[in-house]
Amino acid sequence: MFLALLLGAGYLFLAAVDRPSTSLALVAGGTTALAALTRASALALAPFLLAPILDRRYPFRARAHLAGSALVGFLFVLAPWTLRNAIVFGEFLPVNDAAGNAFYQGNSDWTIRFYEVRTRAGYDAWMRAFDADMRRRTEEIDRSGRGSPAARSHAFAAQALAERRRDLAGWARLLLRKAWDWLRPYPDPMFWPRAIVFGAGTYYLFLSSLGAVGLVKAPRTGVRAFVLAFLAVTLIAHVVIIVVWRYRVPYWDPVAILYGVFGAGTLLLRWKPSTSPTR
Repeated sequence: MFLALLLGAGYLFLAAVDRPSTSLALVAGGTTALAALTRASALALAPFLLAPILDRRYPFRARAHLAGSALVGFLFVLAPWTLRNAIVFGEFLPVNDAAGNAFYQGNSDWTIRFYEVRTRAGYDAWMRAFDADMRRRTEEIDRSGRGSPAARSHAFAAQALAERRRDLAGWARLLLRKAWDWLRPYPDPMFWPRAIVFGAGTYYLFLSSLGAVGLVKAPRTGVRAFVLAFLAVTLIAHVVIIVVWRYRVPYWDPVAILYGVFGAGTLLLRWKPSTSPTR
């Protein structure tokens, strides 16, 4: 569902700017909000709705109108759920209360220990201990009177920050390891057979290479800049919070496939034998 909504938002947004069409911009913004309601990490994409302002094909007033329409569509769809959360919990929760919990899972001492695990048995033991500790921490937060969704989320985030401030150099190394976890072209060998790891790695290396060719050769430089910014923001957003390899799939795979197809076509046309008659 998230992948369909994200691709739909991207298509509608590009069509809205190319026409230009405020109606399509409204729908594109609303579809982006639906994607964020499906997976809250898509909230990081909201600033991209301002991209039409940079499109110099139109007067500034038209560009601002397109960007404003996209933002209105985004807020129109997202706001009812945020308002519902405010009424039910009395707190500001744009989508849910998972941000602090996810930040703790991705930046706590437990994450440092996770990267020291080398076997599946070690992972299973780590997971049992981690799950028990999370349950204990949640119960302690609830007993302390901070059991509301936002307060619990803030408590977990504060705990993770406190743990990482004690070892800033270790935090830097952790962020680098998380970045590699996002970028590596193969699934974790601790969970998958060698044949799957090798096959997936070969496929992603091939697809990424074609995608790189497609990005370099793409004629629309503005769209390319937008896509590169999209890749960077989604990488940073996950590295800062939490990285799971499969989370990359709905964000990066469509870009790799779309530009990979273009890259493959570009290479095939270059290698195609000339059909012009010889003299």
